[in-house]
Amino acid sequence: MTAGSGARGSDDRRRDQGSNARSSGRPDRGARDDKGSNARSNPAPRGGAGASNTRSTSASGSGRSSRDGGAEDARRDARGRQRGAARSRGEASHSSVAPSQRRKGTDPARTAAFDVLREVDGSDAYANLVLPPLLRQREIRGRDAGFATELAYGTLRLRGRYDAILARCLDRPLDRLDPPVLDILRLGAHQLLGMRVPQHAAVSETVGLARACTGAGSAQLVNAVLRRVARTPLDDWLAQVAADAPDELTALAATGSHPVWVARALRDALAGAGRDPGELADLLAADNDAPRVTLVARPGLADPDELADDRTTPGRWAPTALVLDGGDPAAFGAVRDGRAGVQDEGSQLVALALAAAPLGDGGADGPSVGPDARWLDLCAGPGGKAALLGALAAERGARLVANEVQPHRARLVEKALAAVPPDAVEAVRTGDGRDVGQDEPAAYDRVLLDAPCTGLGALRRRPESRWRRTPGDVAVLTGLQRALLASALDAVRPGGVVAYVTCSPHLAETQVVVADVLRRRDDVEILDTPAVVRGVVRPESRDAVDLGARQDVQLWPHVHGTDAMHLTLLRRTAG
Repeated sequence: MTAGSGARGSDDRRRDQGSNARSSGRPDRGARDDKGSNARSNPAPRGGAGASNTRSTSASGSGRSSRDGGAEDARRDARGRQRGAARSRGEASHSSVAPSQRRKGTDPARTAAFDVLREVDGSDAYANLVLPPLLRQREIRGRDAGFATELAYGTLRLRGRYDAILARCLDRPLDRLDPPVLDILRLGAHQLLGMRVPQHAAVSETVGLARACTGAGSAQLVNAVLRRVARTPLDDWLAQVAADAPDELTALAATGSHPVWVARALRDALAGAGRDPGELADLLAADNDAPRVTLVARPGLADPDELADDRTTPGRWAPTALVLDGGDPAAFGAVRDGRAGVQDEGSQLVALALAAAPLGDGGADGPSVGPDARWLDLCAGPGGKAALLGALAAERGARLVANEVQPHRARLVEKALAAVPPDAVEAVRTGDGRDVGQDEPAAYDRVLLDAPCTGLGALRRRPESRWRRTPGDVAVLTGLQRALLASALDAVRPGGVVAYVTCSPHLAETQVVVADVLRRRDDVEILDTPAVVRGVVRPESRDAVDLGARQDVQLWPHVHGTDAMHLTLLRRTAG
């Protein structure tokens, strides 16, 4: 973006149609124009399209600077009342809405979305953990709850895109705005450009939100900026953003609302998985789509037919999956009592694949027979995969040990396993997974390592992650992943299988970690992971599932409709 693309010079004043807004350029980064700014916002009453007239000399805010006495006297009328500069020149128009009748707040749904954004920014909270209890607490239900959800999640997903657009409507850098004001502007931009909200309602309600939450001065700013946003269609804004980018990748990252380093990592991951890097635009778009809720019917505890009604359809790949078209998952009794749950279909597939992977006896002649009695979930929190493995273990007479390093997450695992028969759960314990291989060598037949990762494969569900993660996180996490994988391979018996899983397609977290660990060992073989996954897919979908030609499996939201889960199945040999 050029230096002047977001600011208006005083020599190029023009009135904004419908809002009579003028803004003057900033002489330098740290100083304001001596004439200051004086913006007035009279939004329409809620639900109406009443007049809204704004006077502003700067889209960056409002303020009153001192003037000499002669200038002040020149603007006083016959009754001694001082008029603003615009009105003294006859440039301002009158609002039909009295100050006492102006909108001073907004509806509960928009307020809830704003509060979620503030929690995410101020407390490093996750939106998917903050919003549901907030909606229940404030008794926001039905369509209002849906509106609040889309407004909060959509704004978080598309924050990068909206920031690039808002920067073109301001005369100051975004980081010089108060964070709550910037969040309000983002919420308004999403209503204008990403939702089917009428323009007058989007502007009026967002100005009311600003007036209630951040003050009258910021409301004037919000009014002026959002009216500028509204005058240009989204496609035209995106064309401007792309045209200002230095290269194609940066343009895709900005218009697709991902940090450049994440877009680059995803492009490399596509190529590393044998796919066309040209799919990047589709992948970024899929990350910005709201995922549908997928239920899991845990085998032996709930039958998919029990969850089948006019609200659900069978999953595309996993026989345990049903897609919920709308409504609250807790409306199903099986979900309330833990026999079913909410779980992405990709997450279901990796657990089913571990349970189906062929074991061996560890002999030199390769796989034959062997025990299949003791399973381990090495990093079990919050418990979704552990619950599915526990249900499968119960059907086979096996026992599951669920290990989690964080005590509060271990409690979530206990809750998730509550419906699994007690004799199928050997223990839920708190401990460092890096120590298990040394403490219990060759003690397990199957081990799931769902390794801590950047979460770049679940950006649809945790949209704030893309803005929190940095390239430096990758180096820290890959060291932990290598140590955990080494421990998992030590903990499994010869002939046993380890499933290395990440919810990230980043090559450093997937292929590179596996290669680094195997380079130091001669007692591990990689199984034909696509063949195992294809074997657990619904029979009618096996020919359609695109798993590539590698020994590992990388799922994609734009191809499979799942999170971007990675799976490598490894079998311990005699060495």
